[in-house]
Amino acid sequence: MKDDEGPADLRLVPLAAAVWAAAACAVGVTGWWTVAGVTVCLMGAVFLLVRASVRRRRGLDDGSGAAVPGATPGWRLRATAWAGVLLCAAAGAASAGLHAADLRRGPVPELAREYARARLEVAVTSDPRLTRPKVRGNAMAPVSIVLDGEVTRVERSDGSVHRPRTPVLLIVPSGKGREEWLRLLPTTRLRVGARLSPPLRPGEPFAAVVKVDGAGPPRIVGPPSTLQRTAGDLRAGLRRATDKLDPDARALLPGLVVGDTSRVGPELRDAFEATDLTHLLAVSGSNLTIVLLLLIGRPGRAHQVERGGLAPRIGLSLRVTALAGGGLTLAFVIVCRPDPSVLRAAACGLVALLAIGTGRRRSLIPALAAVVLVLVLYDPWLARSYGFLLSVLATGALLTIAPRWSEALRRRRVPGGPAEALGAALAAQAVCAPVVVVFAARVSLVAVPANLFAELAVAPATVCGFATLALAAVWMPAAEGLAWVAGWPAGWLARVARTGAALPGAELAWPGGWWGGLALALLTVLLVFGMRRLPYRGVVGVIVAGVLLLVVVRPAPLARWTTGWPPPGWVFAMCQVGQGDATVLAAGEDSAVVVDAGPDPVPVDRCLRELGVRRVPLLVLTHFHADHVAGLPGVLRGRSVGAIQTTGLEEPPAQAAFVRRTAAAAGVPLVRAGPGERRRIGGLEWWVLWPWAGVGGAGVGGVAVPEASDGGPNDASVTLLVRTAGGLSLLLLGDLEPSAQRALARLHPGLGPVDVLKVAHHGSAHQDPGLMQAVRPRLALVSAGRDNPYGHPSPRTLEALRAGGARVLRTDRDGAVAVVGAGAGLVAVPGGG
Repeated sequence: MKDDEGPADLRLVPLAAAVWAAAACAVGVTGWWTVAGVTVCLMGAVFLLVRASVRRRRGLDDGSGAAVPGATPGWRLRATAWAGVLLCAAAGAASAGLHAADLRRGPVPELAREYARARLEVAVTSDPRLTRPKVRGNAMAPVSIVLDGEVTRVERSDGSVHRPRTPVLLIVPSGKGREEWLRLLPTTRLRVGARLSPPLRPGEPFAAVVKVDGAGPPRIVGPPSTLQRTAGDLRAGLRRATDKLDPDARALLPGLVVGDTSRVGPELRDAFEATDLTHLLAVSGSNLTIVLLLLIGRPGRAHQVERGGLAPRIGLSLRVTALAGGGLTLAFVIVCRPDPSVLRAAACGLVALLAIGTGRRRSLIPALAAVVLVLVLYDPWLARSYGFLLSVLATGALLTIAPRWSEALRRRRVPGGPAEALGAALAAQAVCAPVVVVFAARVSLVAVPANLFAELAVAPATVCGFATLALAAVWMPAAEGLAWVAGWPAGWLARVARTGAALPGAELAWPGGWWGGLALALLTVLLVFGMRRLPYRGVVGVIVAGVLLLVVVRPAPLARWTTGWPPPGWVFAMCQVGQGDATVLAAGEDSAVVVDAGPDPVPVDRCLRELGVRRVPLLVLTHFHADHVAGLPGVLRGRSVGAIQTTGLEEPPAQAAFVRRTAAAAGVPLVRAGPGERRRIGGLEWWVLWPWAGVGGAGVGGVAVPEASDGGPNDASVTLLVRTAGGLSLLLLGDLEPSAQRALARLHPGLGPVDVLKVAHHGSAHQDPGLMQAVRPRLALVSAGRDNPYGHPSPRTLEALRAGGARVLRTDRDGAVAVVGAGAGLVAVPGGG
């Protein structure tokens, strides 16, 4: 790629930026503010143009920028340029204002403000998608089906009928009709009964949230269009052709080719997010570019006599090649849905294709700016889309920064291919990382190497995937064979993501929001310019790379030496998993008994990695609340787990079913905790104190045991009394409520003081003073999430523990906590995780 085009033409960039900024502001404000902004911009533009015209007539400027007596050189050109910026800002604000006004007119927003019910006819405008499972308190938020739609008919409760065209967001509870809802195609018309509510945040591209009644199949009143049926058949053919592949390849290949991520699970998606590879799971302009490269060959050869690619080999002229490229682009838009995100990807892909085909990158900056200007005027909501911003920044970096950095690497004897790939990865990461920080509050330290390794497989996976898509429509056996070939590079992508995400230092926490993004952008600029002025840059670069490698890999001895955590000889640890529980009992070498898994797989997996736990002979799930079991996949990830022990009360049923499914998929047996059960692993010994056989029954030995329903699943928590080889005693109470705590004390009158108490229910105010007085812990540990909405831990509980002589540590302030020693040598080391 030659870099002799001279300075880039940036004249359209301020115009595009003005449209973008004005639209981003206008979609989130009321109409009168938009009118005022448009008026000010228009008046400013008119003033500048009139002033320039007057100066010209008076002979103060000849219009060419050359100085004349008494004139300011180029003043008229600068005034005209600023007038153009103001006019573009007015156009962007006006377009956004008109689009936003459409959302505030008609019966739909009125019904949403009243939280009213209505019968609607809705035209589907997107593919159905499932919400990600989330833990809210002790429950798992139900997975719902989400669709974009446009209301075309409203029948109110008073019998009046209206026919608007208003965008809405449909939320459907996942139930018996789930598969029928997930098979819906855009342009399908539905009739639904629903409750309407306003959007949660201003600036959303829909007028109301429509929560559909019931969970039955959809009532279809109009079929999808022929175009959408064709696209749906092609996408379904690709899914069928990939059915026999390994799970990762089966999930990734449709996403890589047409953006169909319906099979990508949360764990795989988290790995792609941790390595900044999520652009491979979305419709991207790079997908189109890779396919079109087959027509024109290597960069810069489209206009040469000896052209590259397939086009000259099959006898296509340059003009026919251009038409064929346009046809492929049209097919790409049809198959991947002609919605704004796909149009954006196609436009950015064509800009990159022109750069590659002509070998002229800097001259494509005006084309990229024009694409931004047109797309934002067409769809102002793109101005607030992080995906759109990342696409434009990445494309711009590839056109401007990447060639310079690649050339600099070549001057330092890096071969051409690796130099171009590394320059592109570094440039894209430098401009995109500050934006990712805004909404993710983290920086991926493995993004550049992960993208470099992924690049090896993207092209073959994409080309074979598109060929599979085409063949599936005419010859399924051949499509399945080609899908098997495409599955190899797709599986490579999954392994790259999983391997990168599994590294201890894969991600670095960073302040989120725009201030955090600005701070990272400034730091990036300082590093880039600082490296250019450093002496011995090669040596410094090697040192920096080595330090970064150590930070990412975090060898256990080095991490322990630098952070002091986990301390050597730890016997018990409480992980920082947010608003939930996950504790670890050392069982010798790299094995440990784990009690509860927390609400999220990522933090418990990270904690176990930091502790060096590779084998879990027993995982105890005290009860089935989501804040104790939803992180189960994180414990199972990459570890040998002997068995999972649970309480006998399988409530809530959905979360108990989740545990059964996850354990079965991993081939781990489930066992129930038996009353009075004693177990020993190495020097670790424990007793099951609760729930006793009388829970939900008549009691034991004359002791009245409360019904499990008194405290729900909390009162069925498996409670353990643990002793270590060194004599340390621990009482782990799960989430027992006061009534069960009192029954526990009566059932075990010999229960005396313990060294460590895992305080029940995240330190809530509901504790039994008698039990706390009986066990008199020296160390009380509370697992709670930062800024949780429940007020955990309760100040009253903390004060009672301290009054009893306990030292209290809490994960929301102290981080993860490790316990070392016993007796007089008992030490708690906070600050991990």
